[in-house]
Amino acid sequence: MDGRVLDVRRGDRIDFDVPALPLPQTTKNTAGYPLAPGMDWIDLFTGSEGTLGIVTEAEVQLLPAPRDVLAGVVFFETDTAALDAVDAWRDIDGLRMIEYFDANSLALLRQRFSETPEHSGAALLMEQENGDIDSWADRVSDNSWFAASDQDRERFRRFRHALPELVNDTMRHRGFLKLGSDYAVPIARNREMLGFYHSELERRSLGYVIFGHVGDAHVHVNILPKSRVDFDAGQSLLLDFARHAVQLGGTVSAEHGLGKRKAHLLALQYSSEQIESMRAVKRRLDPQWLLNRGNLFATP
Repeated sequence: MDGRVLDVRRGDRIDFDVPALPLPQTTKNTAGYPLAPGMDWIDLFTGSEGTLGIVTEAEVQLLPAPRDVLAGVVFFETDTAALDAVDAWRDIDGLRMIEYFDANSLALLRQRFSETPEHSGAALLMEQENGDIDSWADRVSDNSWFAASDQDRERFRRFRHALPELVNDTMRHRGFLKLGSDYAVPIARNREMLGFYHSELERRSLGYVIFGHVGDAHVHVNILPKSRVDFDAGQSLLLDFARHAVQLGGTVSAEHGLGKRKAHLLALQYSSEQIESMRAVKRRLDPQWLLNRGNLFATP
């Protein structure tokens, strides 16, 4: 960390050699440094969690806003039906979001949204650019919610974001930290991973909700412990989930990074030699290990 300022643009390659590390076959991955020979400086710094340098200025490119956005919350009797819909909808033109809610999530959301249909086994929140509501008539149930107005779309987003708020409120009341996952798997293993989540949580009788970015095979498991025994069991189970995600070709961190509390997960995805190659990059750019100490790697 010598105080130099790098002014780099897309396509500017790093000026030192690094090995190629294997990347998971997922749409998202933020676990460690995605090293590859001749990689961009931008790719090295993006997601490095402040361990290599400090970004002082960034130039971004904006996408044009779509003319119209159709949004809907579609309710299903079972998880199987919801996952069948995810597979069927994935290639719909203009579809830009598919978010999943399990039955436990819907039960919690009824505290704020009493209109949530009873006995629903799962739900999907979708958004489609320049969509036609008539084209969805044969795809959805009668109790689904659809809207094309900005006001109603915002209501659906409040419905989505109320869930983590309710989870946090629940855990504050119980006096425990929330136990949450950020794992993702290849899209082809989506159904398998979700089934593993449900079966193991039910087998261990732990309270939980599962929700999130099912279109990317990246859902968040939130375990809601009621006791210290539950908390310890939940921590152990999250490790099992991380190992299983990696076995399926996935990642232990899809979008949030590992920070300090989850830095130990890096060793589940990468070998000690691969992690050492990341540490070598850290030593090159920050030889005194002063930047974000403890993030990703233990401080020497």
